[in-house]
Amino acid sequence: MTQIEANSPLDIMFVPARTDAPIGTIVVLHGWGANHDDLGELVPYFKLPEYQFLFPNGIFDHEYSDEGKMWYSFTGAGQLNDRSLTQLATSREVLTAWIQSLPDSTGIPLDRTWIAGFSQGGAMTLDIGLDLPVAGLIVLSGYLHQNRQQPPAAPSVLIIHGRQDDVVPISAARQGREVLTQWGVNVRYQEFDMGHSIVPEVLDVVRNFVTDRPTL
Repeated sequence: MTQIEANSPLDIMFVPARTDAPIGTIVVLHGWGANHDDLGELVPYFKLPEYQFLFPNGIFDHEYSDEGKMWYSFTGAGQLNDRSLTQLATSREVLTAWIQSLPDSTGIPLDRTWIAGFSQGGAMTLDIGLDLPVAGLIVLSGYLHQNRQQPPAAPSVLIIHGRQDDVVPISAARQGREVLTQWGVNVRYQEFDMGHSIVPEVLDVVRNFVTDRPTL
């Protein structure tokens, strides 16, 4: 794993493809209180050697963890207050600008770039990705922001959630699927017997979602 510099406020961990000519980029957004190391350890288990991975750190320091980051804060009830919404808007702006600039730095177009996220990172994946011409969106144990507006067009979305998730309830995933489907988004949806976590079988589904799309 290698650190790279980016022309943005983001601290980014870069994991290169194991080939001289990568065929795609996968951006992975961590959850509330984690950091880019949290999901970076999963790269070998995705079994996507021809893809390069980018793991940005959340912009904001986590309130209760010295090493943790977040995309925005929660109130004690898990709701978004004015401070949360301001931070969300900042993260949205920074992430969107950075992802739009990726083809210039990676040489890989957005239609060969996937955005994935876990928990709060999954929510950010939907928040920004529905408006971008990327290859697809991968939402792991995430949710759809309540104030999210219907996009004019959207990439395909994979939603994976645990039936025993006691952090983001399964009802959030089902509701997100329903709303996205009503918007005309192509949604693949799968539930697993797991909690707020990622089991090996999830990575198999993610890999198939990415590789099902033909190389352009």
